[in-house]
Amino acid sequence: MKSLYWRIYLTVIVVLAAFALGAAWLFQRQIEQERGNAEVAAGERWQAMAVLLQRALPPPDAPREQQARAIEEWGQRLRMALALEDAQGQRIGASELFERREDFPGQRQLEITLDDGRHIAFIRNIRPPGPRAEARQGPAHGSEGNAGPPMIRREDGPWGAPMLLGPRLFHGQGLAIVLVLLFVGIAAGAFPVVRRLTRRLEALKSGVQTFGDGQLSHRVDDSGRDEVAAVARSFNEAAGRIEALLRSHQSLLANASHELRSPLARLKMAFAMFEDAGDAQRQKLKVEIQTNIAELDALVEEVLLASRLDSGSQQIQQDAVDVLGLAAEECARSGAELLSDERDSQLRLQGEERLIRRSLRNLLENARRYGGGSVELSLRPIGRLLELRVADRGAGVPDGLRDRIFEPFYRLPGHAEQAGGVGLGLSLVKQIAERHGGSVRCEAREGGGSVFVLSLPLKT
Repeated sequence: MKSLYWRIYLTVIVVLAAFALGAAWLFQRQIEQERGNAEVAAGERWQAMAVLLQRALPPPDAPREQQARAIEEWGQRLRMALALEDAQGQRIGASELFERREDFPGQRQLEITLDDGRHIAFIRNIRPPGPRAEARQGPAHGSEGNAGPPMIRREDGPWGAPMLLGPRLFHGQGLAIVLVLLFVGIAAGAFPVVRRLTRRLEALKSGVQTFGDGQLSHRVDDSGRDEVAAVARSFNEAAGRIEALLRSHQSLLANASHELRSPLARLKMAFAMFEDAGDAQRQKLKVEIQTNIAELDALVEEVLLASRLDSGSQQIQQDAVDVLGLAAEECARSGAELLSDERDSQLRLQGEERLIRRSLRNLLENARRYGGGSVELSLRPIGRLLELRVADRGAGVPDGLRDRIFEPFYRLPGHAEQAGGVGLGLSLVKQIAERHGGSVRCEAREGGGSVFVLSLPLKT
């Protein structure tokens, strides 16, 4: 059986059936126990009643009229339907209540046999007729001290149940019918619930298969608040990340392939011209070849680093980085001006020094390449973050493009291939900042130019 909803549904049915059978067994056992207790108590009461009546009635040799008046009197006192018969079963007398109920259908009649052979019959209540069985016990105790209690003869109800217990709430067939109807009702109600749950699981399975077949934009229905909806939301989130990662890798590969063409084409041309060139021309071609090889090396390194950061395989070390010393080294390398004071010497960043150095170097080189000759670096602690602000006096970045410049291989109009840039430097800065729990943004500088703000967490 491969359908999940059938397995769940049949499991519910089997558990329900086991519960119903167990409950029926316990219920029937309790009924039988209560019936037995009630029968014992009723038998004791009627034995006591028999002893009292046989002491109160006249002897069997008394006139029949006297005996008849006595039984009528006791019937009125006890408010019971009583009748007295002789040893041959002939009616001696009966109370008015007995005579009224005697011919009612379903009447329950019990007989008490006295030790002198007479019988006292009485009617308890009225109920539908059932099969009759009489049971006799030993002779009754009398006032004369006979050996045994009065003998009780009773009529039994349906299924052989003693009529002394009154109407039965449940009998065998009725209990079975109730349990069957309960079982059918719950089974019918459980099926749509189980089917609805498993239908959502089937939809989730179908969505995962569709996503796996290559439709990366496909998402599953995640409505609801139960565990299935939580799994669907987790899948949608994972699918979104996978789609973004694959799109990013595809874009990175396509752009890297495009960027590789330019230096490769220049290298091809330089090697083609190298054999026919003179000594002076060959020197220039060597410089061109070295420049293009360095550009290719830098491009490949940036592409690999961007790919590792984007995939999450690049593990970030959590070290204490001396930010002032690092900033001083990079400013000296790029010719930028460092604006700091003595308090900055106590600042430490939380992260990997190599990646932080790379991000700061990219910002300084970008400012030197596009921002004119004046580049400044300042440090500004704000709460648990440290802002490294790289300011230049270039043409600035238009408002609508300040977010796009951090996209891979994006370059402002007119900046294509300027000074060897390929558009990955600022994208790497953003990736490094985000992997460290920080951010980067571009702001307009008062008086002209731009300010690139790199925010990174301080060492706690």
